[in-house]
Amino acid sequence: MFLCQTQPGRSQPDKHGSDFVALMKNPLLYCFVFLVAFRPAFAQPLQLLPQNPHYFLYEGKPAVIVGSGEHYGAVMNLNFDYDTYLKTLKNDGLNTTRLFMGAYYEQPGAFGIQRNTLAPAEDRLLLPWKKTEGGKYDLHQWNEAYFARLHDFMKKAGENGVIVEVNLFSAYYGSGWSYHPFHGNNNLNRTPADLPANQVNTLENGAILQFQEAYVQKLVAELNPYDHFYFEIQNEPWADQKDTVLSWNDYLHQDDLKLAWQNWKNTLEVASEKSLNWHKTVSQWIVDGEKPLKKKHLIAHNVANFKLPVFLDNPHISIYNFHYAFPEAASINYGVNKVIGFNETGFAGKDDDTYRRQAWRFMMSGGGLFNQLDYSFTPGRENGTDLTNEAPGGGGPALRKSFRVLKNYLEGLQLATLKPDRSFVKNVEGAFFYAMKDALCRVVYLEPLWSKPAVLHLNIPKGMYTAEWTDATTGMLVKTEKITITSTAGTLTSPPGAYDKVLKLKKL
Repeated sequence: MFLCQTQPGRSQPDKHGSDFVALMKNPLLYCFVFLVAFRPAFAQPLQLLPQNPHYFLYEGKPAVIVGSGEHYGAVMNLNFDYDTYLKTLKNDGLNTTRLFMGAYYEQPGAFGIQRNTLAPAEDRLLLPWKKTEGGKYDLHQWNEAYFARLHDFMKKAGENGVIVEVNLFSAYYGSGWSYHPFHGNNNLNRTPADLPANQVNTLENGAILQFQEAYVQKLVAELNPYDHFYFEIQNEPWADQKDTVLSWNDYLHQDDLKLAWQNWKNTLEVASEKSLNWHKTVSQWIVDGEKPLKKKHLIAHNVANFKLPVFLDNPHISIYNFHYAFPEAASINYGVNKVIGFNETGFAGKDDDTYRRQAWRFMMSGGGLFNQLDYSFTPGRENGTDLTNEAPGGGGPALRKSFRVLKNYLEGLQLATLKPDRSFVKNVEGAFFYAMKDALCRVVYLEPLWSKPAVLHLNIPKGMYTAEWTDATTGMLVKTEKITITSTAGTLTSPPGAYDKVLKLKKL
């Protein structure tokens, strides 16, 4: 908020005219004109929060990114009404969506998703390249209709306060390669037709590399005027290119599973060095493309499923994203001093409790970004109410409401000083817990195991405190009390009930 006032006693030269004199005599009008005139000087793209780069600075305010969005095809799928979708995100109090740009899309039925926004019918598919009358793509020609739709989407996303993850590439998962325009059978440009899918997103992809670079540079130039997005280089690179596979559970083997392909849930796949080298090249394309342009945007690297200590060999990366993330993905990488994100959920059933708890655990461990893959957004149900969509995950209005609680709660804290800190909680009886602290408050998130109250054994300075208990699902204030700690070994009892709770302790 700006406090504006005129300066009494200062007259204006006659050469400015009576309109200017009238303006200076009207403080409200003067402030309005000042803010409009100088708005570009204040506007900056999304960036890391300088005082605490585990979070963001956006539109001049510290922020977290929390969303629950469709399956990434909002622009490519002409049957998808993104206007309604973006307004729904705004009304639900969320602020992000992922967007695939055209280097990967799916065909109906892929991954068991019934109504898949990323799998439009062929005649409703819109890609960045122009399709010729013969049915093949010309990778030297851009599809003006695609970029018109992209700009309209970005404009409306900005109007609705939605930050867009611009995902440039993806793994092809084997079957997703043969029908793509980069494949030599589908274009006029003599790219390889015999290239294996797992070699496309490497530096050893023949003539494809030049078209990948042109595609990146085109998107960099087209999107540069917008503040509300960041780039992610590739979705799930480990799916095509992996060097290491580690088992989580030594007592569970592929032969123990009814569906052998589900063994990925018990393994940690680490992207190969070939993939990492290609990522460095793509990030350099982005940086070089933005050098002569006005705005510079953040770049994200999608690291792995679950958790992994990240490599720090690419200075252009500001966000490290994980899929199906454990809280440890944030905690083991906290010292990186960048944003650690959890930008895709799923494959854990449809229970809202599962995904809400994943979000709280991750963000309370130091994460700065969370996005639920919400299968309730489908063509014709862009308001996110398709609760019967057959898909490997959940979503819906109730879950999005609970994510809004998380976002608002965190942004109500002092993000500039907020950090994970378990030192002030010795242990908790009857509940799992995650703890954080800012300059003013101590916060504890509890997942009780029983309906009876949990008991917190604290390690905090002596004194009087206010203790506020909030329902983590509804955001309702459950209880407020004043407590006196007479020794550092104080205790505090939670309200009863087997529901997730958040405690905020503030010293008086």
